[in-house]
Parts: sequence; C-alpha cells; structure tokens
Amino acid sequence: MTAFAFWGYGFAACAYAIFGLYLYLAWRGGRIGGALLAAVGLSLLWALAQLWSNQKFGVNIHVVVLMLDVLRAGGWFVFLLLLLGSTISHGVRRYAVVAVAVLAVQLAGVASSSGYLFTGALTLRLYLGGALAGAILGLALVEQIYRSLAADARWALKPVLMGLGASFLFELYLFADGFLFGRLDPLIWVVRGPAHALVLPLIALSVMRNPAWALRMAPSRAVVFHTAALGAAGAYLLVVAAAGYYVRYFGGEWGQALQMVLLFAALVLMAAFMSSAAQRARLKIYLSKHLFPYRYDYRAEWLRFTQALATPDSRLDLGQMVIKSLGNLVESTGGVLWLRVAGEEEYRPCAHINQVEVDAAELVEAADSSLVRFLREREWIINLEECRANQEDFRDLALPAWLMYFPDAWLLIPLTGGSGLVGFVLLGAPRTRFEIDWEVLDLLKTAQHQAASYLERMLATTELLEARKFESFTRMSAFVVHDLKNLVAQLSLMLKNAERHKDNPEFQQDMLETVAHVESKMRELMAQLQEKRSIDPPRAVDLVRVLENIRQRKRGQRPAVELQRPAQGGVVVQAHPERLERVIGHIVQNAIEASHEDSKVTVTLDHSAMGRVRVVVEDHGRGMSETFLREHLARPFETTKASGMGIGVYETRQYIRELGGEVNFESTLEVGTRVSIELPGAAPATRDPGRTHIKTGEGSDA
Repeated sequence: MTAFAFWGYGFAACAYAIFGLYLYLAWRGGRIGGALLAAVGLSLLWALAQLWSNQKFGVNIHVVVLMLDVLRAGGWFVFLLLLLGSTISHGVRRYAVVAVAVLAVQLAGVASSSGYLFTGALTLRLYLGGALAGAILGLALVEQIYRSLAADARWALKPVLMGLGASFLFELYLFADGFLFGRLDPLIWVVRGPAHALVLPLIALSVMRNPAWALRMAPSRAVVFHTAALGAAGAYLLVVAAAGYYVRYFGGEWGQALQMVLLFAALVLMAAFMSSAAQRARLKIYLSKHLFPYRYDYRAEWLRFTQALATPDSRLDLGQMVIKSLGNLVESTGGVLWLRVAGEEEYRPCAHINQVEVDAAELVEAADSSLVRFLREREWIINLEECRANQEDFRDLALPAWLMYFPDAWLLIPLTGGSGLVGFVLLGAPRTRFEIDWEVLDLLKTAQHQAASYLERMLATTELLEARKFESFTRMSAFVVHDLKNLVAQLSLMLKNAERHKDNPEFQQDMLETVAHVESKMRELMAQLQEKRSIDPPRAVDLVRVLENIRQRKRGQRPAVELQRPAQGGVVVQAHPERLERVIGHIVQNAIEASHEDSKVTVTLDHSAMGRVRVVVEDHGRGMSETFLREHLARPFETTKASGMGIGVYETRQYIRELGGEVNFESTLEVGTRVSIELPGAAPATRDPGRTHIKTGEGSDA
C-alpha cells in the first residue's frame, strides 16, 4: 500500500507539473485561465505534500497535507465559479457564499486536529462533513454550469465538466464512506492521487476547445495523433509486461520461456499495428471525429497538398502526384488520371498508382460521353457507391464500361480549370471506412481546382515545347530553302547565258565550276539535315581570302563586284569560314540584285577602332525606306524583293552577333544602300589547317 501510494501520488505530481508548465507557457491573461493555472498549481503542491507525508510520518506533515487539500478544493471552486459567472448573470454570489462556508468548515476541522490527528470523533466528522459538502457543492456547480450553457457551447466545456464531475464523484464516495464509518478507507485514500490526475486530459481538451479562456492552447493534429499513438503503445506495453510478469511467476518450469514468447509476439503485433497505414488512418479519423470540431486542419492540408504538387519527385510525375495528393485527403491508396488529348476530342489515361495496368485503348473516354458531360456540367464528385444506390440523383449519368476493370473504384473527381474540364481522377477504395460528407466534398473541390491549374500549366508547357520544336524545324527549313534558292539562281543564270556562250571555252570552264560548286553545296545541305553533332568551333579565318572567293564567284554577274582591301597582310577573324562566306556573300548578292547593270558594287575591307575589322558593302541601287529599315529589315520573312524570302538578312545579323560583331544598314530610296559589318579581329593562325568539311553543312550564297 505504501509503495502504491508513493508511485500513485508521484504520478499525480508529474501530471500536474507538466500540465501546469504548459498552462503557464501558453497563458496570455484572463481570469478564468489564471484561476485554472492556480488550481493546477495548488493541486501540484497537494500531490507533493502527499508524497512527502508517505515517506515521513508526522502530525504536522499531515496537517500541511490537509491544509493544501482544502486550498486545492478552493482553487477548483474559484475556477468553477468564474465559469458559472461567464454563463449566468445572477446566483453566483450565493454559490460563492456556500463555497466559503464549506471551506471554513474544513479548515476548522483541520485546525482542531492539529494536536492529535483525528483522535476525536467530532473533529474527524467536522473535517469529513466539510469535505463531503464540498464534493456535493462541486457537483452542483458542474451541473449548474452545464445547464446554463447554450446547446452549441456545450461541446467546448463538456470535457472539463465531465472530468471535474468525475473528481467530485470520487470525493463524494471517499468522504461519504468516511463520514458513515468514522474513518477514511486507506485503499481509497492512496488511489485518490492517480484518480485526480487521470481527469487532466479531459481538462486539457476543454482548454484547447474553448478560446474564451485566453489560453492559446491549440495542439496540432499531428501532436495529438502521435501523443495518442505513443500513449496507446505505452498502455499496451504495460499490459504485456504485467501479463509477462504473471506468466513468469505462475507458469512453473515453463514460465520464463512463455514470458519470452509472449513478449516477442506482443512486440511483433505492435510493430505490425504501428506500421499499418490502415490502422493509422483509423486512428486519425477517430481522433478527428471525437477531439476536433472539423475533420481537417485546413492550413496543414493545403500546405501539404500545394507542396506535393509544386515539389518535383524523381519517382512520380505530376499526374501521379495529383492522384497521390487527392488520395491522401480521403485515405485512398491509389487511382487513375485521365487527361484530354491536345487536338483530340477524347480523354485518355496518362498516370496511375496502385492499379492494374489495362490497355489504354479500352479506357478512352469520348469528350461527348455521358460521364464527361455530367462532370463538365455539374462538377460533382461522384461517389460510385452512392451513385449505384441512389440512381434518382444520377439519372443523367451512364457509368462507363471500363469501370469493370477497377473493382475497388470509389470516387470520380473532375479536374476543372480555366479552360473547362481538364481531366478526371478515379480513386480506389480507402484504407479504412471513410464517410464522405460536405466537409470532405468542399476540400476535394478546392483541391481539384488547384490540381487542374497545375495540369493545365503542364499541358500548356508541353504544347509550347512542341511548338518551339516545329518553329526550330521551320526556321531550319527556311534557311535551307533560302540556300537552295541561291543555288537555283546560279543554275538559272548559267542556263540563261548558255545559248550565247556555249561555244566559249572560258564559259564552259566557268559552267563546270558552277555545277561543281552547286553539287558541293547540295551535299552540304543534305549533311545539314542529317547531321546530329554540334558544329565545329570557330577558328582563325583570313577575311581577305573569304572576300576574294566571293568576288570570284560573282564575276559572271552584273554589275561587277569591286574589292578594296589593305595593301599588305591578311585580316584575320574568328569564325566558321563557310558560314561567314555565305552570310557576307548574301549581302553582296542583295547589292548586285538591287543595282543596275551599269552601276557598281564595292566591298571595302579595313581595320576599325579597338582592334576590330570592318567590311563595308555599298551599292547604288534602289535602296530602302527608313520605315522598312526600322520596322521590317531585321525580322524574318520580311523582304522588298518579289522572289525573296526575307531570311538572309535575319540569318546574317544572328550569326554576326554570335561572333561578337554587329551589322548596320544605311539606305536611301533611289540612292543606294551601305551595309557595314564589324567583327572582332584575331591573331593570324600559326598554320593553315586546310579546308575542312563544315559540320553544319551550311550552303554558300550564290
């Protein structure tokens, strides 16, 4: 009995200390909160005094214990009176007077017992009668507070009233027994400490529910869940330990072996239970249903849902994350996602989790099907169990045939975005029984809108990437066609002059060179379309040689090209020789085509400032307007020529800027055009690498 009293009151002291510390740290003022904190503090002192008296017997010690017991009761009376005063406007003073009288009787009994510790029957009955009256008063206060509460407010105060009512019932039994028989039952007395400590969780729950106490105690659902799980595990282990103790000492020769088997089996069972997602789901649902006014902690759920969609997971794509996130809200283990195919009038499955793989062709849902129309028009979340049981509300819905492939199908959730029905999700059965009410439906509707926005963004990004691929292919095709046009122009010019000069040996030689050149460029264009490796890096190129090659290629055209270059030495830049020759050749060709046959085209090469090189192509042709120069010249597919494509200038500017240079145009209508190309100079190459095959296969301008 002494050992049990020590551990029992020690447990009570620890419980009051932890709860009191939490109240003190969370308290933000208020009379009711202060009274509760004071009552818990007095209860802690009383439990410590009982623990002290259990170890050191003495009259004075017991008097201190009884005095603290009276003060503890007074603290709880003050707390209840303040609660009652917050619910009714009159009658509280009467209860306060009765409480003072009851406490006075108890104090008188304690004071009269200070000399001989209840040796007189009158002294003992005085104390017991006061304590019995205090228990009755406490029950009356609890009953009065409960009756005076509004129906919608009882939920918040019901736990604390139940806990204190149970404490006063215990006190009533203890002191009624003592008053009738003239003595306190030692067994009931030693159980008193743990009994009062066991009601603290109910008081804590009521404090958490009631915001009017100015005690900002709002433990998160995660804390409540883990606390409950650890508490249940601790209680389970205590029961197992007690059973093992019994088996060991009463099991005879097999006692120790049976104890080890029992402990091992119990630990395996607990590990299986704690690792079960279904059991965790049941515990969460139970706690949410009985401890909180709402099923969800919306802030935590929304943050978790948004983070799951926004944070990439190497194991799951976005579609699978949508399924998993929606499933976690309702404890579903998996599902399938359908999305609308771009450019097609149907929805196809694109992701699944924990579902059997079915031929996608059998799961296609047409955009005008009954299911899609129902989801698009009503935006309902379809509970398939309810749909089959209550066909009246779903008379416009014909369930698709592919549902037979999913025997555990549970919920059909539409995904509605700014463009309408993006897709829908089929969720499988939950881990445990899960009731679908208005709160669940509202959360799922909000979550599906968020998921639809992410899926819309993903689909838009995919379409944009495809469009960019097509744009890149179109741009490359335009460059290739532009080069083909130049080659065709060379062949056309050659055929045009063939009738007049076919007997001229020099023309025949020129014609063979032109055909060989065209054949070479055609091969390079084919290589450009087939090549998958990166282009060659830039290297030192003699710009004088490049311009001389261009002049030689244009010698059969009119007007003739006149080249002006430095008298001595070469001019070197870092570039791709074939491509540089092509883009400058395009500028020269444009100058020739824009000029009259009796005019001239001049190409001037000299050194610019800051180590740069400048190539100036000047003609006296028809020129361009300021508006065209400013708004259209540098844009692709803009040209002044009837047969032109508007690609050459755009490609020229892009490539020259890639080399670190710049292209400037100056032009006047019917006067001419001056094109200035500036490039950064480079040191001459130490050796001539020779002509190498260009990896991009860029064709030369004609």
